[in-house]
Amino acid sequence: MPVTDPHPYAALSPDTVLDAVEHVGYCPDGHLLALNSYENRVYQVGIEGSVPLIAKFYRPARWSDEAVHEEHDFAAALAEAEIPVVAPLRDDHGDSLFRHAGFRFALFPRRGGRTPDLDDPDHLEWLGRYLGRIHQLGAARDFAHRPRLDVDGYAGTAARLLLEGGWLPLELAGRYRAVTEALLEECRRAFGGTERVRWIRLHGDCHPGNILWTDAGPHFVDLDDCRMGPAIQDLWMLLSGNRPERALQLTYLREGYETFHALEPRELALIEPLRALRMIHYAGWLARRWDDPAFPLAFPWFNTPQYWHDHVASLEVQLGALNEPALPLL
Repeated sequence: MPVTDPHPYAALSPDTVLDAVEHVGYCPDGHLLALNSYENRVYQVGIEGSVPLIAKFYRPARWSDEAVHEEHDFAAALAEAEIPVVAPLRDDHGDSLFRHAGFRFALFPRRGGRTPDLDDPDHLEWLGRYLGRIHQLGAARDFAHRPRLDVDGYAGTAARLLLEGGWLPLELAGRYRAVTEALLEECRRAFGGTERVRWIRLHGDCHPGNILWTDAGPHFVDLDDCRMGPAIQDLWMLLSGNRPERALQLTYLREGYETFHALEPRELALIEPLRALRMIHYAGWLARRWDDPAFPLAFPWFNTPQYWHDHVASLEVQLGALNEPALPLL
């Protein structure tokens, strides 16, 4: 039976993890290390006579089986094209999504690495080349079961959750409502004015923590949030610093990217709207998961008066950023 407990991971004991890996046909040696993951639960599992594996236990009821299979198939297609994406392992029957004790899980090869140096032009150009290849393949077909990164589904539902759930202090609820309504309207206008922007399959959460760098270059991990969206979504989270610094970083990314896939200039106007949507979505995600005991421990600052004051102020600043010209290509 599927796990339906309100805190489903309470039933995921170390023995359950080891038994699950053994169920697939591997021989765990008893060594187990919990890795830094909250939406799902991820462990490094020692294997007798071999290198450790990574076991990812999917949060129950978040994705359908079909959506998980699309994640796995996308990762496998990228890996088959010799794009350095860590794809799930398959058994002798070609299956990559397994079940044990009510949980769904997948196994991955362990890949180490460090955070890329985003101040290094060579690193940026290298990342751009691989992102261009990811998007070249991603544009070949659509996801059928995974969502779009649209305004209302991605962020509008989060804003409603926070307001209707009483998360905001009373003295901030009015300001939050006003600024999120204004942001969402500006974002709808930005997306509505770019009819020719293509919706393609994306990594979806391509921040530096999901890129591991070795002497051989980068590899991309964790396609759990892959979805349909504009290509610039996988680029803007690699930009940091002031406006001139971000413009220069984007220039280096573009040099590599356009070796394989054209960067649509009109999508540059979506960078700040996408940042706004992520800010709203992130707060809603924390609220939605607050009944998971791991979240108050990992994010003790969330849902404090100071957090909400800072969050609303940041959204008001971001509203001003939406009125700035798009980041230029140098």
